Amino acid sequence: MTVAGHADFEERIRNSFARQGAMETLGAELTRISQGVVEIELPFDLKLTQQHGILHAGVISAALDSACSYAAYTQIEPEVSLLTIEFKVNLMSPGRGERFLFRGEVTKPGSNIIVADGRGYALSDGPAKLIASMTSTLMVVRGREGISE
Repeated sequence: MTVAGHADFEERIRNSFARQGAMETLGAELTRISQGVVEIELPFDLKLTQQHGILHAGVISAALDSACSYAAYTQIEPEVSLLTIEFKVNLMSPGRGERFLFRGEVTKPGSNIIVADGRGYALSDGPAKLIASMTSTLMVVRGREGISE
């Protein structure tokens, strides 16, 4: 569902993101919000690596999940929310970089289920390097106690 009349999605997404302790812990920041697309970036931090010094798969997955979810938020009414019900991640290259960019894009909008695809990139000198992709399925949540925007 395209929600052309809900121009306040950017403010709602920023407010929701600010309440995410996980993204704060990772040092992540929202860097782009537009209709159907959201980007999140985070700096390299040794605390986010696995034993080989590369970005941990769990960190990559969490950032892609949030990027896909917030891309879907641009498609829903202000009074409803979303929950991820499934995702698949492909890790394509080691997460080595100075910064990382995670982009979520809505692939299939819907009134009950939204599908989004995400891509994760390592940023350093030179071109961005694709490190991961995600396909995410999100459920639109209406009137459920304890789950709101």
